[in-house]
Amino acid sequence: MLEIKNITKKFGDKVALNGLSFKIPDGSVFGLIGSNGSGKSTLLRVISGVYEPDGGSAEIDGVPTYENPAVKSQCFFISDFPYFYNNSTVANLSVLYKSLYPTWSDDKFRRLACMFPIGINDRIINMSKGMQRQAALMLALSTTPKYLMLDEIFDGLDPVVRQLIKKLLVELVTENNSTIIIASHNLRELEDVCDHIGLIHLGGIVLEKELDEAKLGIHRVQIVFDKEIGEGAFSELNVVKIQRQGKLLNLTIKGDGEYIEKYLRDMNPVYMEMLPLTLEEVFISEMEVVGYDIDNIIK
Repeated sequence: MLEIKNITKKFGDKVALNGLSFKIPDGSVFGLIGSNGSGKSTLLRVISGVYEPDGGSAEIDGVPTYENPAVKSQCFFISDFPYFYNNSTVANLSVLYKSLYPTWSDDKFRRLACMFPIGINDRIINMSKGMQRQAALMLALSTTPKYLMLDEIFDGLDPVVRQLIKKLLVELVTENNSTIIIASHNLRELEDVCDHIGLIHLGGIVLEKELDEAKLGIHRVQIVFDKEIGEGAFSELNVVKIQRQGKLLNLTIKGDGEYIEKYLRDMNPVYMEMLPLTLEEVFISEMEVVGYDIDNIIK
């Protein structure tokens, strides 16, 4: 299990991570989401042992990752801007990673080399942004890592390649019981592949739940009444947001779904429908609670 224990990380006077604590279960695909500058990339670098935390620790099975080659050999991190030397090719990097990772698989590497449209002897720095990400992911998957950290991995990829990568990530979890952490602003892509999410803001944790559980705790309701209804009529509910379009009300409500539905139906609406939330709507609702919403930004 990967455990984040009260991690603090500063860059000068700026606090990037502020006492962050949560656990990520083995065999899960964990979506790390948050506002711009919330600390997502910093956290991935701390988890993978690139950064030393100023306080706390990131631990795998109770052992800190920083300055621990044995633990780090189980991890692979792809940053939002993968770095390659001028003469790096997929072929010569495969030789390097094979010497560093005891779990390297030649069979998997050959299979992936046939899947991705990349010349393994071509210089990676001459490739497009999307092709560079594919090269990095091909090498990462060939190490069959126990823990795979990905920062904005879907950025710059076409829809077909994105679907291929999702399939390969699920395959890694299924076959190897690996844990994958994906930091991304593309919530639609995360929704397709993640089973857990962690929402961070200003370096602290706002929400950490199974994705389905997070969605169950927030509900979107479209409702119409045959008379004017004031916002005070919903005072017994934890209403996060109300939007009006003529007589149609769009309500975002936190709480138990059955209680919310009964409460609203007892108000005798002309029309009512409970709608499933997207991950983006969960993100917006949770961030509004901590004061990060469009109205406050404009003010």
